[in-house]
Amino acid sequence: MPELLVGPMLRYVDETSASIWVETSQPCEVTVEVGATQGTASTFTVHGHHYAIVDVEAEGAYEVRLDGEKVWPPPESRASRIMLLDLSKPVRLAFGSCRTSVPHDAAHNATHGPDMLRAYGAHLMQTADDDWPELLLLLGDQVYADSPSPEMLDFIKERRPGQEPAKEIADFEEYAELYRQAWTEPEIRWLLSTVPTAMIFDDHDLRDDWNTSRDWRRKMAKVEWWPRRVIAGLGAYWVYQHLGNLSPAERADDALLQKLVAGGGAEVLDAFAARADADPSSNRWSYSRDLGDTRLIMVDTRCARQLVPRDRMMLDPAEWSWLLEQVDSPARRLVIGSSIPYLLPEGVHYVQNWNEALCDGKWGKLVAKLSEAFRQAFDLEHWAAFRQSFDQLGSLLKDLGKPVMILSGDVHYSYAAKSGNIHQLVCSPIRNPLSRTLRLANVITQFGIATLIGRFLARLAGLPRPPFRWKIVKGPWFQNALAQLELGEGTTVSWYGAQKEFQEIDSVRL
Repeated sequence: MPELLVGPMLRYVDETSASIWVETSQPCEVTVEVGATQGTASTFTVHGHHYAIVDVEAEGAYEVRLDGEKVWPPPESRASRIMLLDLSKPVRLAFGSCRTSVPHDAAHNATHGPDMLRAYGAHLMQTADDDWPELLLLLGDQVYADSPSPEMLDFIKERRPGQEPAKEIADFEEYAELYRQAWTEPEIRWLLSTVPTAMIFDDHDLRDDWNTSRDWRRKMAKVEWWPRRVIAGLGAYWVYQHLGNLSPAERADDALLQKLVAGGGAEVLDAFAARADADPSSNRWSYSRDLGDTRLIMVDTRCARQLVPRDRMMLDPAEWSWLLEQVDSPARRLVIGSSIPYLLPEGVHYVQNWNEALCDGKWGKLVAKLSEAFRQAFDLEHWAAFRQSFDQLGSLLKDLGKPVMILSGDVHYSYAAKSGNIHQLVCSPIRNPLSRTLRLANVITQFGIATLIGRFLARLAGLPRPPFRWKIVKGPWFQNALAQLELGEGTTVSWYGAQKEFQEIDSVRL
């Protein structure tokens, strides 16, 4: 009898239908029942793992059956519900990033703090359905392939003792276990079965500093195990995260899914992933959807980079053209998901501008080499470190004349910044806080010293000022957090923590 290994996960939801994603222990027919309505799909198989995504046109409590046998919900659990998108009321988007899957014992709670995804699930279990968000945006580092939990390290050691990488994910099988551990704790599993999710990757879903620069890619290409790892990482991302981002119509047109359903298997998925890494223009990870009078645009700021020195771009020409099409919308407002912040503290922005110029040879080859090492060591790879793209995006968004909310994570602290119609809203981490020492260091450098020296360094390198100014209007907060953006006649963003109970940290009316 087939078993439910991961899921059910409620993914794409609109006004008329909902999509449920599952992983099962063996090939089977998956049925989702909502009252008298049901949807069915057969599983497809890659690397010995079996997946399905089922569409159903109904709302209410649902059950999942595998080959006719009920496997969800578990006994005595609160029912999982589908709530179709209701555009007659304000849309609420919960969001955050950066979550490690370490245990919840006293030792790890002391070092890692509360798991906000787990706390949020427990909170919503006690909350009326009408107060649930319409969508949960996970903005990167959903899993840490380069820093696994103790349980994941045990799995790796038992499976391939003494083989490299000894303390990192190596292949699809280990990614499958990584996702299973991340998403199957009871509160989190129920949350993901009940609240629709949209996701985009960041570096740790693959590896720290992924695509920081051309030098980084060349260095990693020489690592014996890396090609296998990046193929597994992108293939697993497509299966576990990206597939559920797509609408039923988009999935019906997806050539890769059609091949896998037809029995293409691991070779087809691996070939796709290898090409996506080597030629980012061969695939688009970014996507968009309309939520009433709001357009949501989730942007790939990792795989779609152009890494040519002196012509660096956060988004390559094909990706930029796609973004231009998305913002050309009659929507009242835009919400842009960018895993890395667009607006950093101003001083850090200048430091990243300066470092990029030095990496490109502004002060000679020796300084360029040292600056590249500095770039990788201190994660100087945000929009500010791709100055051409920063200026282009700023000009584009300023000229729109409508509110733009950019939702981001990555930096392991939360804050709000503002420049005219552009609002930068950062919520990070869900569960991976900086140590007290690093918190203090960030406050001093990013909000203190960098502000003083950043402009000086930029001027010393002869760099032009940014095309506009901005300021931090709330934060920073360094504790684990989850945020919620409410889009109605007015727009409000609130950040929540869970030191003792799930409660608001602060809020901003935009």
